[in-house]
Order: sequence, then C-alpha cells, then structure tokens
Amino acid sequence: MCRQVFGFRLAMIALATPTALVNANDGLPTRLVGAAVVVTFMTSYVLFRDWERFGPLLLRHPSLLAADTLFGALLLIAAGPDSTLAYVSVCTPLLAGLVYGWRGAAVFASLQALLLLLIHAAQEDPAPGITESALLPGLCVIAGAVGSSLRNLMLRFGAATQALTTVQARLAVTEAVSAERARLAREMHDSVAKTLHGVALAADGLSTSTEADRMDPVLVRQQAALVARSARRAAAESRELLADLRRESDPDQATDVLVELAARTRDFSTRTGLPAVYRPTGAHAVPPVPPAVARQLLTIASEAMENAHRHARPTRVDVSAGVHGDLLRICVYDDGRGLPPGTTLEKLRRAGHFGLVGMVERAASVGARIRIGRGGHPQGTEVRLELPLAALTTPAA
Repeated sequence: MCRQVFGFRLAMIALATPTALVNANDGLPTRLVGAAVVVTFMTSYVLFRDWERFGPLLLRHPSLLAADTLFGALLLIAAGPDSTLAYVSVCTPLLAGLVYGWRGAAVFASLQALLLLLIHAAQEDPAPGITESALLPGLCVIAGAVGSSLRNLMLRFGAATQALTTVQARLAVTEAVSAERARLAREMHDSVAKTLHGVALAADGLSTSTEADRMDPVLVRQQAALVARSARRAAAESRELLADLRRESDPDQATDVLVELAARTRDFSTRTGLPAVYRPTGAHAVPPVPPAVARQLLTIASEAMENAHRHARPTRVDVSAGVHGDLLRICVYDDGRGLPPGTTLEKLRRAGHFGLVGMVERAASVGARIRIGRGGHPQGTEVRLELPLAALTTPAA
C-alpha cells in the first residue's frame, strides 16, 4: 500500500513540476524548486521501485519523511496550493499513519496542515473564506487518521493470518501423525499380527496334543516345528517391515514389482499348499517403482491371496500384472465362494475385519484404484488394482 502511495506521488509531482518551474523566480528560487523536484521525485521513485529494501530505512528514520515534506513545501509554494501538488501534501500524513501509526500521523498531519496554512496566508490573493483555506489541512488530518486505521487493520489481519497458519500447521502435523499411525496399523495387521495369530493356533494345537492320553511323538514334533517356523516367520516379517520402512525414505532404491510379485506368489503356494500361478500381462515393460509405492502394491496383492486362502476355500489362485495403456494393473483372482452379499467397508470396519479396509486405504495412499468383486468371472473374487504410470515418477508415502 505504501508503494501505491508513492506511485500516486510520482504522478502528481510530474504533473505539477512544469507549473512550479514556470512560477518560480529566476535565479536561486528556480534552482531551489528544481532541486526540490529532483529530490521529491527520486525519493518517491526509489521507494516505489524498491520499497522492501528502502522502506525499513524510512521506518527507522522519520526525519527523512520530514525532509521530504519540507522539499514538497517548496514545490507547493512555487506551484500554488491549487495545483496537483496539493494531493501530494495529503499523501504525507497518509504515509505517516501507515508507517508510524497514530502518533506519526498526528505529527505529520499537524506539520503538513501548518505548512498549508502558512502557504495560504503568504499568497498574494489568498482564499476569501476560512472554509476554503482550511480544506486541505482538514484533508491532511483525515488522511492521517485513515492511514493509522489502515495500519491497525493490516496488523490485525497479519496477526490473524499468522494464527491461522499456525493452526493449519498444527492440523497438518496431527493429520500426518494420524496417517502414520494408520499406516503402521495396516502394516502390523497385514504381516506380524497374522503370523503371530498362526503361532498362537499352532501352540494351542501343540498343547492339546501333549495333554492327550496317548501322545503321538510324530504329531508333537510336527506341531512344534510348525510353531518354530511360524515364530521365525514373524521375526522375519518384523525385520522386513523395519527394513522397508527405512528403505522408503530412499527413492533411488526402485523395486521391480513383477519379480517381487512372482516371488511372493511362489512363496504363498509353497507355504499354503494352494496352487497359485503368476503370469505377466501387457505389451510393455513395467518401469521401476519407488519403494513406498511398491510396498503398498505388493502388500495389497499378498493380502488378497491370504484372504482367499483363509476365507474363500478356492482350488486355485491366479495372479497377473503388467502395463495396460497408461496403467499398471495387478489382478488377484480366486475361484472360491466369493464375498458375502451386501458386504461393505463400513460393515467390515464395524465388525473388526480390517483386511479389505486396509487394502482400500493402501490403494488410496498411492493414488491407485482398486476393485473387489467377481469382475468378469462367473464366480469367485477378483481384486484388481490399477495405478497410473504417472504416479511412479513422484514417490508417494
């Protein structure tokens, strides 16, 4: 706003300068008026062009504005109070109110009003009435009050904006913490928690076998081995989870999703005994995927296979992945009994079943679209995940 005031001063000084120079007497008065023109014009130009640099100097030294006011008075004497320089005189208390507050506005409004009254009194043909001669001094007082009021409004607005920014930053931190907690909850649910549940079941079976009247040593050894394998798997999943969480911060470590997905499909088939086949699709190679995105995609596919094994009673699981157009598509299909009619995410959440809910949340976190249903099959369940290739250029968290 101060810059705009100086721009207005520039225009008014340029318009009034010819009149001031013509009315000035020859000799020293002309030189004084010329010097006043140069000083006031250059001062206004410098502050208009580079207010951020020179504005603080004016703020620290009110005497600079007082000197500018005196030079402007020389021009006003030469050009007359009826020229456009009268508007420049009104700008001075307005600037003082904006820069120095109400005290500065009062001082400079009084100084400018006094100068205007003296100029009016020194005219050869002064204004006939006190009303006309006091018009400009009154405008100076009003301009000073307006500048002070605008300053207070802007300061309050700045304080309100700063408070709003602080609140927004706190909300962003809260949302980030909540999102991280939800993400860690999904990671624990989809890996370690399920394996530990299997360990508990295997331990219960081992306890039952040891309490039988005729304990079968072979069965006990098998169940003990199952408990040991499950415990080692839980430890491995914990290490893998920690390693992946650390690796997500390094976007240069890209992942070959197709190779990893094929390995997970083979591991699933070996571990569960359920036939699972992976096949690549699409006509183009899949670009390297950032670790954070790859983890979400692979976890969704693994969760889909685990859900099929635990709940659908299928005879096979088919996994496919590849680039189709501008999409990376991953499909997991099982020929089991499918989802119960009327299944919704809200019902699953209320019932405490967070597997499908976590899959949807994971897909949304990387900008992917997920569809869960029969797809184009007469029975069973298909989980189809589609991620735009454009999302692979920006690591997602």
